[in-house]
Amino acid sequence: MEKEEQLLNTRLEFKSFIDYLRNERRYSENTVKSYQKDIAKFLIFLNDNSIDYREITIDIIRSYILELTITHHSKATIKRIISALKHYYKFLYLRKYINQDVFELISSPKGEKKLPDFLTTNEIDLLLDENKKRTDELADRDQAILELLYASGLRASELINLTLQDINMRERIIRVFGKGSKERIVPFSKTARCAIEQYMQESRPKLLTNNPKGENHIFLNSRGEKLTYRGLEYILSEVEKKTGIYLKLHPHKLRHSFATHLLNEGADLRTIQELLGHESIGTTQIYTHVTYSEMKNTYDKSFPRARKRRSE
Repeated sequence: MEKEEQLLNTRLEFKSFIDYLRNERRYSENTVKSYQKDIAKFLIFLNDNSIDYREITIDIIRSYILELTITHHSKATIKRIISALKHYYKFLYLRKYINQDVFELISSPKGEKKLPDFLTTNEIDLLLDENKKRTDELADRDQAILELLYASGLRASELINLTLQDINMRERIIRVFGKGSKERIVPFSKTARCAIEQYMQESRPKLLTNNPKGENHIFLNSRGEKLTYRGLEYILSEVEKKTGIYLKLHPHKLRHSFATHLLNEGADLRTIQELLGHESIGTTQIYTHVTYSEMKNTYDKSFPRARKRRSE
């Protein structure tokens, strides 16, 4: 990583690109770091082969893609890297750092369509019921997080950035600033409201005593400070340990569960798209593949002639 940082810090045009992602495109810090990492790898590849970044050719790009393939990068990872490089070189061309954008001639490889991983309603019930039995000082906070993630489909970044002003307990709605700082209104369940009220009344004031400066964000760590993304991941791993319910918990898994269960209960795609904050309904349509997959599995298990075929 030190080599990557040294290389990137010497590049004025790269710093300009990162500023563009942060200030003009309003990308999250995680997305910006992903761009930095992917672009750095390519620049190191060029540097190791004594190639000027302004003089790359299609053959050089193809050689790099081949190297990624040989070193066992998945199709999805290669697709992400090429996408980052296409954005970078388009920026360089438009800002006149280079005379030609060779990446414009490169099409991204088709990624593997990975179906979202989600929990069944029984697994959700078991998880929430078991976590509710906890008596430690962080139990109320963790229950509120679980209930809200599942009841709203929030991204991890959206949950940790929620402030006291963003939530209306009476109306059961939250104001969310998603990708690109786009605002949307998301409702949440009565069960989630009860869990949040319990946390706000009992646990949160105790956590705040550890932070003399105070904190406006809703969900706090043990020091009374705003949660981080890694902190949220750690909380979910601790929930598994404390409940003994191991479901490979991840914030996005609860988001996927929210969307899948809504679709299974008859909600239309446009509504789910709005709730999730997807810019394109094409992104939301991946959940139809999940329900179709589940439907086919149920059919194969239940329909007599399907069972007969499977046993032959």
